[in-house]
Amino acid sequence: MFDFVGKRRWFFVISGIIILIGLVSMLYSTIAFGSPVKLGIDFSSGWTMTVRFEQQVEQAELREEMALLGYSDAVIQRIIDEENTFLIRTGVLTSSERAQVEEALGAQFGDFDVRDSALADETISGETTNVAVIAVVVASIGILLYITWAFRRLMKSFRFGLCALVALLHDVLIVLGIFSLLGVFFAIEIDAMFIAGILTVIGYSVNDSIVVFDRIRENMSMRTSSPIETIVNNSITETMPRSMNTSLTTLFVLLALFLFGGATIHNFILVLLIGVITGTYSSLCIASQLLVVWERGGLSRFFRPFRRILPRRAPVGA
Repeated sequence: MFDFVGKRRWFFVISGIIILIGLVSMLYSTIAFGSPVKLGIDFSSGWTMTVRFEQQVEQAELREEMALLGYSDAVIQRIIDEENTFLIRTGVLTSSERAQVEEALGAQFGDFDVRDSALADETISGETTNVAVIAVVVASIGILLYITWAFRRLMKSFRFGLCALVALLHDVLIVLGIFSLLGVFFAIEIDAMFIAGILTVIGYSVNDSIVVFDRIRENMSMRTSSPIETIVNNSITETMPRSMNTSLTTLFVLLALFLFGGATIHNFILVLLIGVITGTYSSLCIASQLLVVWERGGLSRFFRPFRRILPRRAPVGA
């Protein structure tokens, strides 16, 4: 049996180094690009138009043509309920540049109708991001309350919820850090699908942590005399096959989508690939280990130096 609990310091060090590198990259990216990760045109002002072609047009062909025109970062989405209809979004274009694009598309793909054309405001994307942040905060509070209630029969059930939230934050920071590095070194930009990917990663991370916590709860009720280290290590060993099988099957599907799926979902799939790996790792090596550290008073020892810095209250009556 592998001693997960005995190696917890190594797990914390590895995660700390990865997160630290990501934070440094996000700081640099904020200075260089104005945001922790490099934002795509979904988060800036731009020109959008909805077009319907008379003949059959493939999304890949349309994207290739836009790239030849110098708009390789253009967002192209197929309108599902309408045949040969696409939403095209680029950066801000002048009237002459718009005319040039429409002329080139007509020459390449034949007649088409412009359903609508408008200047997209970046405040709309900003509002979407704000709503996503609020959703994450509300979901985190709900997760904390639910896990505390679900483990209410155990003493200090609140700790399970907090440890799950720390693991969730761990996964999100790693995903953000990796995309920040990709933006700095490979100029990879995030789009609106990135937010959906982060929300999906949060759900996966919490689900994986709850599976491990539930086995810890069962073992605590059956082995009340065993030390917490033994209970947690046995619980991880018992749930690891289930976690690994679920993660591997999910990774195989995501990898196939990443390799053979459309370019529009690459960032979304990449977020999920990173999230599945970090979610599995954090549930086994971070969230459950924090329970052990907290139970053994490790957190109080960590904050002890800070207590010396804080001013002490004068005794009553002094």
